[in-house]
Amino acid sequence: MNLLGEHTDYNDGFVLPTAIPQYTQVDVEPWREFVVESALGTARFAPGEPPREAFARYVYGCVAELGARGIVVPPTRFRIRSQVPMGVGLSSSAALEVATLRALRALLRFTLDDVELAQLAQQAEVRHAGVRCGIMDQMAASLAVPGRALFLDTRTLERRLVALPEGAEICVLDSGQPRALADSGYNARRSECEEAARLLGVGSLRDVAGEPAPLPPPLDRRVRHVLSENARVLRAASGVAASAFGELMNASHRSLRDDYEVSTPELDRLVDCLCRDEAVFGARLTGAGFGGACVALCRAGQGAQAAERALARYKTGGCTGRRLV
Repeated sequence: MNLLGEHTDYNDGFVLPTAIPQYTQVDVEPWREFVVESALGTARFAPGEPPREAFARYVYGCVAELGARGIVVPPTRFRIRSQVPMGVGLSSSAALEVATLRALRALLRFTLDDVELAQLAQQAEVRHAGVRCGIMDQMAASLAVPGRALFLDTRTLERRLVALPEGAEICVLDSGQPRALADSGYNARRSECEEAARLLGVGSLRDVAGEPAPLPPPLDRRVRHVLSENARVLRAASGVAASAFGELMNASHRSLRDDYEVSTPELDRLVDCLCRDEAVFGARLTGAGFGGACVALCRAGQGAQAAERALARYKTGGCTGRRLV
């Protein structure tokens, strides 16, 4: 789950995710064919023949990417159990990919480390699930730990664990509005950033220094979000009080809403409901947007109660969605 640094990873920027306690487990065993069993159903595939079922394409992608590295996976049965909610911005696909690759590593005893597994997982999603994602979700699923944040430079993969603000805890709330990355504006946003970088004459928006040259809308707004979001991550990772961290989260949501245009009325209302609570330092959408979940930084020991109050207001329509104007 990402605290700050949204839509910056595919721009070679900085991110600040953390691990949630929910997990995905994949059990593997040699089998007479490739079969994937999960709560969503059963799917079968063969080498070079992707499954029709969307949930199984992540597993197929892992097998295919290992094959591209010269690691041949024999016919295998994959049994998936997951506590991670799907379609709400909590990296369920990355959790599945990393768990699949870890299970295959244990079964086949190949020697790829956790960073290499994250890189393979990203390629599985890009090439076989149709989502042009950055590396953040897979690195977080592979390397993050609960209770601390993972500061990651997505260009160099330099990283370090950082403490969460003292006297604070995190809560995550589902807006109830599902999203589908491959069918949303996610890929369109990435293309817009690539076009903006081309017009600015840089390899990626990470390389923009100072005030960028004027660009046509909406490219100017996309650039403004990426640059300001990188700055927010760097400030938060340097160590700030909970109140300052909360303000950075609020500013991030405003930027995602107005400059990157990936929020929704439901997400705006839920953030509004959270920010009205005295126990909440700040809140924002988490994940790619277009629906899904919000994350809030709350006073330690008061997160569950604050979440309950916010959800009660949200369900009764008691928030306008414009508190963070």
